[in-house]
Amino acid sequence: MDSPIVTTEWLAAHLDDSGVRVVEISSTPEPDIYRAGHVPGAVWFYWKDICWHDTDREFVSPEKLARRLGAAGIGPDHALVLYSDVVQYATYAFWSFTMAGRRNLAVLDGSRKKWEREGRPLTRDIPRYPPVEHPPQPGDASMRIGRDAVRAGLGKPGRLLLDVRSPEEYAGERVMELGKFDHGAERAGRIPGAVHLYFKSLLNDDDSYKPPAELERIFRRAGISRDAPEEVVVYCRLSHRASLTWLALTRLLGRGNVKLYDGSWTEWGSIVGFPVER
Repeated sequence: MDSPIVTTEWLAAHLDDSGVRVVEISSTPEPDIYRAGHVPGAVWFYWKDICWHDTDREFVSPEKLARRLGAAGIGPDHALVLYSDVVQYATYAFWSFTMAGRRNLAVLDGSRKKWEREGRPLTRDIPRYPPVEHPPQPGDASMRIGRDAVRAGLGKPGRLLLDVRSPEEYAGERVMELGKFDHGAERAGRIPGAVHLYFKSLLNDDDSYKPPAELERIFRRAGISRDAPEEVVVYCRLSHRASLTWLALTRLLGRGNVKLYDGSWTEWGSIVGFPVER
């Protein structure tokens, strides 16, 4: 793999490649969707179980991720392809794995939706790979930013805050997307000074990314160019949608100086004393 995004055509051609492993990152804790049919050879993980610390609201460490992947038969030399039933959970895992030092890693463009729309194969067979050694690799949390650093930069030049939630969330009408139970923070609104770019504007209707030239035009309209020196901080509700945006900016367009505020609105909208804008 020479790209962080692989096409459905590429994956279909490499399903029998022993050097490739596929992981379905589930948005739900029960594997019902996976059991009904999944990409052949794919192993299953619930996103919190593979991306987070066992108990703390913290990300998986390089050592823990290496043990979890090795136990599933995934070694450091395997080309690892991630997909999900909801596209942004795969990009979230890509971001989490990258912080935990995993390389040779890609996301399936369009995730499960595009794969199914194209009529590509699904199976109910559960793969059983023997455990392998997976030494941990050095982690890198430089693409992450915490709430205190976000607050310290409010109103200061050199930083652009990008809110990629739905228009209703950005306007302070809801704290959750339309069509879902409205929960996740005590207050509705946005981080002061944040500009809006709905994450779905980056995607085609099959959940694949739009072409890079079009992505660049979309980001430019939001005030973000590829070569601008300003730091960009991206957030959403719980950082899944923000991770999809981060990947587009950093991996598809090659823009540096982009950080993801992983606490996002779930954290910011509930902290006593933190400012909210509507």
